[in-house]
Amino acid sequence: MAYLTKPQITELLDALKARSTSPHPALVARICLAIGARWGEAQALRPDRIRGNALVFANTKSKRVRMVPVTAELVAMIQGHWKQHGPFTNCIGVFRQVLLSTTINPPRGQASHILRHTFAAHFIMGGGHIVTLKEILGHASLNMTMRYAHLAPEHLNDAIRLSPLTDLPTTARP
Repeated sequence: MAYLTKPQITELLDALKARSTSPHPALVARICLAIGARWGEAQALRPDRIRGNALVFANTKSKRVRMVPVTAELVAMIQGHWKQHGPFTNCIGVFRQVLLSTTINPPRGQASHILRHTFAAHFIMGGGHIVTLKEILGHASLNMTMRYAHLAPEHLNDAIRLSPLTDLPTTARP
């Protein structure tokens, strides 16, 4: 498993904007990056699945319904896109073609799924809680979510930062 760095995210979004033959892949990719949605979940969004500033995913891989908060800006982008271009269509092939035109080389079979891994890795590296990530991603078990946590080994440094011994007065140290 792998994830995209911030410069790679920028490269991908710029390439989707400049080289895509469809208006849909750039926004579907943005949704996946914003909340860790699977490509098929994001592509299947409909207007009735927006509830305030949250997206509702049904008929997911885990057969569970989940609601994930998003920014008002993303909701406005989605609604504006639908007004201009209509609902998302099957655009994974276009996404894959554009991805191949970049310097990004994801592991085999992870073309669009790397977006989900990217969200998860950056969430954990940014200090997000693993149980919260489990709920956002819609996993049935924490074990599944833990597969994503190893992508961000830097979070292990929290063992030092969050230790109860950190910042103790020197008189309390051996």
